[in-house]
Amino acid sequence: MSDKPAAGLRPFLPSDTPALAALIAESIFELTGDDYDDDQQEAWAAAAADEEMLAPRLARALTLVAERDGEPVGFIALADNKVIDLLYVRPDVAGEGVGAQLLDAAERLAAARGAKSLTADASDTALGFFQKQGYVPKSRNTVPRGAVWLGNTTVEKQLAGESAGR
Repeated sequence: MSDKPAAGLRPFLPSDTPALAALIAESIFELTGDDYDDDQQEAWAAAAADEEMLAPRLARALTLVAERDGEPVGFIALADNKVIDLLYVRPDVAGEGVGAQLLDAAERLAAARGAKSLTADASDTALGFFQKQGYVPKSRNTVPRGAVWLGNTTVEKQLAGESAGR
């Protein structure tokens, strides 16, 4: 954890879409090179950062944006109160706790709304992060993106109930 200040969290606004699409692409290209080749990164970014597809996806989910100095540094989208659909942080803040802060907030909101567990399809790059947050690998997946295939792992975490003192 870093000595950087915690990010402020707020709900997603439709006007955030261009900045979050850029954040996704930057994150994919700068953080995933050890796990995915150039073709995989290109296909992933093209699918994930398409603003026309991204805006409604974020609006349908419970999406929180993390900000520092008024700029988005990460976001999380919780779909159907049971799936971490998207979680990205800007490369320059990776490792500073922003992702953990977003994930914790989503878990607390999901638990308050009655969820017993959360799942996510973690990229090979993010798998270790999710495991450190208490998520357990459940299945290995291969996902088509255009003409290439990407590997990821479905992870799950049981959420603490109110009686657990969370």
